[in-house]
Amino acid sequence: MIKGGTGPLVYPAVHVAIYSLLYKITEEGKNILLAQAAFTWLYLAILMLVMGCYRKAKAPPYLFPLLVLSKRLHSIFLLRLFNDCFAVGFLFIAIYAYQHRIFTVGSVAYSLGVGTKMSLLLAGPAIGIILLQALPLRRALSAAFLISQVQFVIAMPFLPVNARGYLSRAFEFSRQFLYKWTVNWRFVDEDIFLSREFAMVLITANLCLLSLFFATRWLKPSGQSVQGFVSALWNPPSPLAQQQTSLHVTPSFVMTTILSAMGIGLLCARSLHYQFYAYIAWATPFLLWKARLHPVAIYAVWVAQEWAWNVYPSTKASSMVVVGCLFIQVMGVWWGTGNEFPNEHRPIDMRSHSQEHAD
Repeated sequence: MIKGGTGPLVYPAVHVAIYSLLYKITEEGKNILLAQAAFTWLYLAILMLVMGCYRKAKAPPYLFPLLVLSKRLHSIFLLRLFNDCFAVGFLFIAIYAYQHRIFTVGSVAYSLGVGTKMSLLLAGPAIGIILLQALPLRRALSAAFLISQVQFVIAMPFLPVNARGYLSRAFEFSRQFLYKWTVNWRFVDEDIFLSREFAMVLITANLCLLSLFFATRWLKPSGQSVQGFVSALWNPPSPLAQQQTSLHVTPSFVMTTILSAMGIGLLCARSLHYQFYAYIAWATPFLLWKARLHPVAIYAVWVAQEWAWNVYPSTKASSMVVVGCLFIQVMGVWWGTGNEFPNEHRPIDMRSHSQEHAD
């Protein structure tokens, strides 16, 4: 059994590999300054990558200051050294690769992120929708299979020895959360927070929001209804129709879809801890922009959210702001993207588009 001061290990195999390496290069964890230096370079590298994703999605420059000003995010990277830092890095590598239509790299990066922390499973539905619209069905299924293959390969040191123990711990969906650590639901009574009914309400809300986005936003590149999309899985469209749909899977659509899926999952999460802000901080400016908020409103929501995540321990007021800001982002991006792809049912003039390379 691999365990630490807080109990048995509850993270997947990539986490073990990363922190085993850090343990060795920091003299068995004694050279904290070296570890902080490594996380500083990690932060700067991911920040450059995030800015690249923003530029590819044609986000305005006035959002960029918000990417570097978060005190809580700096604490997560430079002081706390959480594995979420690596997970969010893999997430944005995947976004960047999918934006550039390098689907193999994107799928491997996403799988490595899931192998670091299972929180990235929240983006899974969005990535599936992107692959099914950007690629022919056989290639989309191959990309999905690649994600599962990577998970199998990285878990090989553990699966032959104790497959059940590894899977039940690394991907534990029944974990009990402590009320004293919650950042998002402090304004709810502890009895309600710990109840099964509250958990079921959150799961139901998550599924409803995913269904809403799936039916009304995420299928826009194909211009199909849910029924038509499902039918196309059994009767694939012609190569020309598939190419037309693929051209609508733009860098902005890729980033919006993945980050909105993460936002939905975090909004409906049973309990968010401070390290989860790593997934929120760099997504918030983009989602608020896609919600078509005025720049002043974007900065105001960002400031309120930053304040709430810097309150320790969390209070009823701070947790209400946390949930409120996530709600604004999720429902705002749903509202703001309602008029995108206004001509999704009109065939694209293929002569005006050069086919982009996809590996």
